[in-house]
Amino acid sequence: MLSYIVKRFLIMIPTLLVISALVYFIINLPPGDCVTTIIDELMARGDPNATRKAEQIRHLYGLDQPVWAQYLDWVKGIFSWDFGLSCQDQVPVSKLIGDRMVLTIIMESATIAFIWIVSFIIGVYAATHQYRPGDYVASFIGFIGLATPNFLLALVLLYIGKVYFGVSVGGLMDPQYLDQPWSWAKFRSVLEHLLIPVIVIGTAGTAGMIRRLRANLLDELQKQYVVTGRAKGLPPMKLLIKYPLRHALNPFIADIGTILPEVISGSVIVSVVLSLPTTGPMLLEALKGQDVNLAATFLLFVAVLTVIGTLISDLLLAALDPRIRLQGGATR
Repeated sequence: MLSYIVKRFLIMIPTLLVISALVYFIINLPPGDCVTTIIDELMARGDPNATRKAEQIRHLYGLDQPVWAQYLDWVKGIFSWDFGLSCQDQVPVSKLIGDRMVLTIIMESATIAFIWIVSFIIGVYAATHQYRPGDYVASFIGFIGLATPNFLLALVLLYIGKVYFGVSVGGLMDPQYLDQPWSWAKFRSVLEHLLIPVIVIGTAGTAGMIRRLRANLLDELQKQYVVTGRAKGLPPMKLLIKYPLRHALNPFIADIGTILPEVISGSVIVSVVLSLPTTGPMLLEALKGQDVNLAATFLLFVAVLTVIGTLISDLLLAALDPRIRLQGGATR
């Protein structure tokens, strides 16, 4: 086990280096840079010193250097938690990330818990009550959830809340707590505003998980060892939990590798529609404005969480399912 973990970490290092290089250079591919907009504004005002100011700004952010030199400076700063300056906000990237990371983690953690709890209960019930009314209702909910885009559901809830109830369901807290330090009142306000974003973001994930869990559990329930255990008189609940359900939980564990990156990316479109102050809209604005340091840092964090989440899911799968082994090759 230890040698496997060490080997995976050794593989992660070059993997993340390659990803970081690709991300950094791809963001720099479009013509212009984050200073282009500033220059256009200065030129529109007729500023005679626009060119000189632009050169000063480029030198401040290191944009007068080759791209490979900018990348090396950015990578060196990572080891000291210095991701450079944000060109748009003119503040350190680490500060911008820290301001929104807490809200993003709270929202996404609640969403993950919602997906797992709801899909587990409905999926198990649907599989153990196949072709009964409850199974049809669960299947209908699953198909609706898969077919409805998250942003459309967000727009519908915004409309219903405003027209029929006269309230806005957007945001993650009351306006008076924006840009205020954390307190118990602010945290309570965040919890009160979590319900709508969690339902909107978690609907599609819950629907997909219900379908996968139901299919896997039905497949396990039809296998010979379950039929034999049932014939020997094992209690239905004990028979369900000890083997079939344990094997059918593989999708829950395998999805850790994809769920963890969502903590950073934060469902961008839904966050924009609902005006959520998470990392998603900031990432979108950074990509649109070619704020290389900010965008590359976000995407690097997503890559780090992806490889770590994949490792965690592999280890948990090996512990949960005896059919899975960490090392390849058969032993006799």
